[in-house]
Amino acid sequence: MHFSGCLCALLVALVYQVSGMDTVIGLYGETIEVPCNNGAPKPKDLFMTKWKYDDGDLLTQLKDQDASVIATDKYKDRVSMAENSSLLIAAATLKDEKTFTCMVVAGADISEYPVKLLIHKAPTGVEITALATELEIGKPTQLGQCSTSDANPAASITWFKNKKPLVADGKGIIISSKVKVDEVTGLTTTSSILQYTAEKEDTAALFTCGALNTLSSPVSFTVTYPTERISLHVISKGPLMEGANVTLKCKADGNPPPTSFNFHILGKVVKVENSDSYTVTDVTRESTGEYKCSIIDNAKMEDSKNITINYLDMSLSPSGKVMKSFGEGLALTLQTHASGELKVSWTKDNGKLDSRPTFDKLTYSDSGKYEVVVTMGPLIKKASFELVVEGVPVIRRVAKRRSEDGQHKVLTCEAEGSPKPTVAWSVNGTSADESPYVNGKITHKLTIVPTVNLTVVCTVSNELGQDTRTINVSTYSSDEGDTTKLVVGVIVGLLLATVVVGLAYWLYMKKSKQGSWKTGEKEDGSTEESKKLEEKIEEKLEENSQKVEV
Repeated sequence: MHFSGCLCALLVALVYQVSGMDTVIGLYGETIEVPCNNGAPKPKDLFMTKWKYDDGDLLTQLKDQDASVIATDKYKDRVSMAENSSLLIAAATLKDEKTFTCMVVAGADISEYPVKLLIHKAPTGVEITALATELEIGKPTQLGQCSTSDANPAASITWFKNKKPLVADGKGIIISSKVKVDEVTGLTTTSSILQYTAEKEDTAALFTCGALNTLSSPVSFTVTYPTERISLHVISKGPLMEGANVTLKCKADGNPPPTSFNFHILGKVVKVENSDSYTVTDVTRESTGEYKCSIIDNAKMEDSKNITINYLDMSLSPSGKVMKSFGEGLALTLQTHASGELKVSWTKDNGKLDSRPTFDKLTYSDSGKYEVVVTMGPLIKKASFELVVEGVPVIRRVAKRRSEDGQHKVLTCEAEGSPKPTVAWSVNGTSADESPYVNGKITHKLTIVPTVNLTVVCTVSNELGQDTRTINVSTYSSDEGDTTKLVVGVIVGLLLATVVVGLAYWLYMKKSKQGSWKTGEKEDGSTEESKKLEEKIEEKLEENSQKVEV
């Protein structure tokens, strides 16, 4: 009795304190920790901790003892107490959304800390169903239904086009949503229907819907609209030239596009079904003109293109291999006929010529391969001929000179002709040297040591004929005697010339004196001048005589 009285007195002395309510959010199906006194440390004079809810007590724990489960309902096997006095609830469901209270008895105080528990669950997935088969421009169409299930609280759905949110405007975009609650689990399913009025730009648009950072797979739709314009395209591999194939392609901007067209080929109508193309094969210059395409059920909707077939004709005369004789003329004729402006270039043996070649009088240097290239844009035509100028070989020059060492005579025979002439000498030499055969010309040199005076013959020949020339070659001693005779002859010639000039001048002066006698003029001055002239002539003659003696 005394103990009971004391306990009653103790209880009477206790003071109740109730704190403000906290809120804790837990995840559906997980173990939830509900903190006591917002996780504050246990008081030093703690006597007892107890968790309860509206329907009864859950568990209690006395100081320095293990917690005891009091609950006998659905929480019997799901609740426990953590080391810090928090309430642990396993396998949380929506039915756990209630207020739990932690009661702490410490000293003379009893404190209660109510905690409101909310259970959240993310939706299991987002998908679009009931998709429209196609969207027609300007016509409101139910695009699809977006749904997400097993969520708490109910999920909010947002529609996106090309990753940008769609906002309902009550006209082109109408969005209606509804939420359904599962009677067993209490989880919600949210569905949203999008009614959309398409535009032409929506042909490649991607639509998605999402809830709580979860997006559906993107979907696209076929947007249909009527054809408003068609265009004709000309397709060809390379330039439009004779012999090529030209494809006409008719494109329409409708969706789906027309599958059949009428092609107007130079006034002739060709109907093409299940295709938008028509190929004109092996075109000619007569194929130049206007081409059209149109829709079969609307002939006024058409497009046209003017097509020009390029052509280039060329003929060159002569052609092939041309054999001509030296000195002859050759007529060169180039004829062209084309649909545009031409560029003409000539080459000889792959070397560019500045102008068109002319052959009024052929020489051996005119031989070679000639090619003409005629171009008109991307069109190119070529023609060529090979000119061979032939002729009987002719010796143009024969000459002789001393060698650099002064011990030999070098004979030179220069000739031209075609085919290449063969050079032969009438004597043998110590060495022979032949220049390259270029432009019908050849030079042959022969080195000899003459021991007697002789006449050397150079002969050049080919299959058309031959030519010969001679040259006199003397020994070195004869050359020296000839040189002496030449010097003496020159001196004598100069002497005689001086005498003749002096004599002529003397006769002239004498004749002048006779004229003065007849007129009665004084002759003293003239006589004196004559004497001086005679003295000069005598001095000149004596000087020349001395040179001859030398």
